[in-house]
Amino acid sequence: VQLQASGGGLVQAGGSWRFSCAASGYTFSISATGWYRQAQGKQRDLVATITRVGSTNYADSVKGRFTISRDNAKNTVYLQMNSFKPQDTAVYYCNAVLLGNLSAWGQGTEVTVSS
Repeated sequence: VQLQASGGGLVQAGGSWRFSCAASGYTFSISATGWYRQAQGKQRDLVATITRVGSTNYADSVKGRFTISRDNAKNTVYLQMNSFKPQDTAVYYCNAVLLGNLSAWGQGTEVTVSS
């Protein structure tokens, strides 16, 4: 499975951005897809995940501001991010959990939130 994430950029606090993550290859093996982020000097943390059947999970820090969704026909997962805060500044990574508890990662994409 290969994951191709859309690009990030510079956004203002309070602004919005949408990421997409398109999967290719053995997409039938994907059980869940999600987004993680890593701020400078910190560990990589979960942002949001969505299972193949649409169950979602969010980090407390983004609940009510971020929404993860999927288009199974396009093998694409989206992360709509609203009401940005400076602490959302990080490199964001798309992740897929595969059958057999394997994992695939997309390339990191950076978002910088200016206050």
